[in-house]
Order: sequence, then C-alpha cells, then structure tokens
Amino acid sequence: MTIRWRVRVLSLGMAVVLMAGAARAYAQASAIPSAAPGGDDGTTLEANKGRKLLGQMVKALGGDAWLNRVNWVYQGKSATFYKGLPHEGAPGFIEYYQARPFVERVQVISQYGIFIATDHKDIVDIWTPENGYEVTYKGKNPLPAKDVAEFERRHAHSLEVVVNEWLKQPGTLVTYEGSGTVERRLSEQVSILTASNDGVVINVDEASHLPLSLSFEWRDPVYKDLNKDTQEFDDYHEVQGIQTAFSITNFHNGEMLSQRFLSKVSYNEKLPEDFFDPNQKMKKPK
Repeated sequence: MTIRWRVRVLSLGMAVVLMAGAARAYAQASAIPSAAPGGDDGTTLEANKGRKLLGQMVKALGGDAWLNRVNWVYQGKSATFYKGLPHEGAPGFIEYYQARPFVERVQVISQYGIFIATDHKDIVDIWTPENGYEVTYKGKNPLPAKDVAEFERRHAHSLEVVVNEWLKQPGTLVTYEGSGTVERRLSEQVSILTASNDGVVINVDEASHLPLSLSFEWRDPVYKDLNKDTQEFDDYHEVQGIQTAFSITNFHNGEMLSQRFLSKVSYNEKLPEDFFDPNQKMKKPK
C-alpha cells in the first residue's frame, strides 16, 4: 500500500509539472506576433510596434504643427534624369499646397532674355481634386490624362494621406518589418496595408525617427506589369517648428527620375482666396 501511494503521489506531481510547463510554453508562443491568437486588428505586437513607430515619426516631424498645416510653400530647383544621366538645366519652381481640400499649384520659373536672362513666371499647373490644368494668360487647358493619373497616384500614396487617412480607416494593417538601411543610414521599416489592398512601406530613421523613404507598388493599366515608385527624403531643416526635407529624390523601378532641392520653405501663408482656382488667368507677359 505504501509503495502504491507513493507512485500515485509521484504521478500527480509529474502531471502538475507538465501542466505548468505547457502553460509557460503557451504564454511564450502567444508573445510571438506570428503566434498571437486572432488577426491583426491593431492589437498585436507587430501592429503596436509599427503604429508606435509611426507616432514617433509624426512627433519628430513636428506633431500637431505638422498635422495641422493649412498650406505650405516650397521654392527651389529640380533636375530630371534618364537612365541615370541628368537632363540639361535645373529649372526653378515654386510649389503651393493647400491641405484641405488638397490642391497644388506649381509655378515653373524659366529664364530667358536677349542680353540678360531674367525670371519669368508665365505658366502654372494647378491640380484640383477633379483634374489638372495648365493655366496661362489665355486661360486653362486640361493636362494629359497620363499626367493626371500619375499625380493622383502619387498623392494617394503620400505621407500626408497615409497618416491622416489610411491609419484612421478600419481594417488597416500596420506591420513592423524590422531594421534596414536607406542610403547607408540605419532605418526601421513599417508596412501599411488598407482593407482595399493598397499599401506603402515607410523607412524611418533609427535615431531621429524622421521618414527616410516611402515606396509603393502599382500595376500598369495597359501592360499589367508591376511598378515600384519610391521617394527618399534627406537634408532635414526645422521651419516654423516643422522638420522639412530639403532634398527629395524620386525613383521608378530603382531608376532615379528626379531630384528636388529646396531653398525656401514657409507654412500657413496668407494666400488669395482664388489662388488655387484654375479659372483665374495669369497676367499677360510684358
């Protein structure tokens, strides 16, 4: 009897140890994002870490000052490339942006003259939520459909839209993708995927938490091949409490397309009410 009782006690003890071990194993597995029960509804570790990193990015950009911009004005020069080689010249530009509703006005500064070249601002492009227009002193003309589609695609995947719209939509999946590099700078990568299967990947500087790059893929409507567009941000300066990238480089399928270098930036300017109205003609050049 004594031997049988000891055997029963030992068996119960082993069962308790095994149950405790199983509980610990389940707890450890649940702590791994890929093993966490349920889908990514914004509560998994991956989503939390990704959203936390995006929150740090917004704070680094200026927090409420960046989020509540009314408008902003960029002035600088741009260069375009073909197969890695720059085109001749780097025209100046002034870009005006209105946050809500989003409208953009681009004024190219050309230089010409017989003896002394002077600045001329004779033509502007205005992008409204409905279309894009070239405006001169003669009136407005719709821009080519291909250019409008490209503009709308770029804006729909911009940092402003991702932060202000995508992250607030139900079903948006945010995933922390780990560490990486952008132009030899250490970064942390986050992917954002909407319920409609539209996505972007953002690389954030590991130290400053400022965005280093944003990329997205899209399928060509004609040839059906997959394309990848990337914007890289560099040379940040604080302007009116907002960190602004003074160098922006655009890539298409890994090939450099253009670079923009800002020389002057301002926020929340007092602009005329009809400033973004494409029906307002430009002044006739003298």
